[in-house]
Amino acid sequence: MNSAISEGQVAATPAAATATVVSVSTASQLSSALAAAKPGDTIQLADGTYTGKFAATTPGTASQPITLTGSNKAVIHSSEYTGPGDSVTARTKTDSAASPTSAAACPTGGVGYGLWLNGAPYWNLTGFTIDTASKGIVLDSSPHVTVNNVEVRNIGDEGVHFRKGSSAGVIKNSYIHDTGQNQPGYGEGVYIGSAKSNWACYAGPTGVDASDNVQVLNNRIGPNVAAEGLDIKEGTKSGIVTGNTFNGIGSQNENSADSAIDVKGDAYRINSNTVASPYLDGFQTHTAQKPYGCGNTFAGNTFTVTSSEGYGIDVTNNGSSKCGTSPNIVYVSNRSTGGAGLTNIPVTAGG
Repeated sequence: MNSAISEGQVAATPAAATATVVSVSTASQLSSALAAAKPGDTIQLADGTYTGKFAATTPGTASQPITLTGSNKAVIHSSEYTGPGDSVTARTKTDSAASPTSAAACPTGGVGYGLWLNGAPYWNLTGFTIDTASKGIVLDSSPHVTVNNVEVRNIGDEGVHFRKGSSAGVIKNSYIHDTGQNQPGYGEGVYIGSAKSNWACYAGPTGVDASDNVQVLNNRIGPNVAAEGLDIKEGTKSGIVTGNTFNGIGSQNENSADSAIDVKGDAYRINSNTVASPYLDGFQTHTAQKPYGCGNTFAGNTFTVTSSEGYGIDVTNNGSSKCGTSPNIVYVSNRSTGGAGLTNIPVTAGG
């Protein structure tokens, strides 16, 4: 039989895979569903406890994202991490190890994480809880991921990390608390990008970890977030941070983590957030690596500062040698009570 297509015939287009709803109620079912997920699928978590090692590596698409959803009573635990003092960091390389000089020295990833998206763009993570993991949710090479209405708690290091070029992500309406229980200096609530010292592992073709355009919207972060509520790393840019509430009670001021937000990236809009009881300052800006940490704007934020030496917004890098013609701008619409005042630089009208 001749299977060639004759002139004038049109080759049949393969039908798109049918999106399905996969209901899971056990850890093994969840692992299988994550491995088998295809664009458009929804994985529905029943209420209950899921203990295991959970990773997603299948991309969704812009028109057919993959969804993992459940109520806050659907609770994911790592089977590789048992809580404060756990030896997971001794069993494998970790992100907080000595600065790698080559890819061969990089962490293998995933060990002890609550949920790891690795090369899995276009996912929606909605409604469930991550409880007791070395890291809560880590996104590697996974742009266009939305984290919505998720609770992350009892975490050894950071709560949610957009890393390795995980750009255009969103975290919103979520509650992150009790992080840094194993390593307080690495216990950020939300972490965007990577420190320059880790670009050997997480940089893209531009030489930086370009986890750009991430939006942090209407979350509750703290209490007992041991490091910064939000750490925005050098090399990232153009994110939006608005409507969040930061509770600094429980910050431990290790590894220079003494503010609710530390901004080392560029051109972030940080508006209409509320900060109470930061360890020192509400927000800080830094140039950890030239020329980054510049062109950020702050408007409509409200601070209650408890340290007599703390500012609402401490801008450390507006000198010409660092930010030059692209300074950070603090608008007059910000408000601060307590401490040393609103800011250490002149405010700008508007905002």
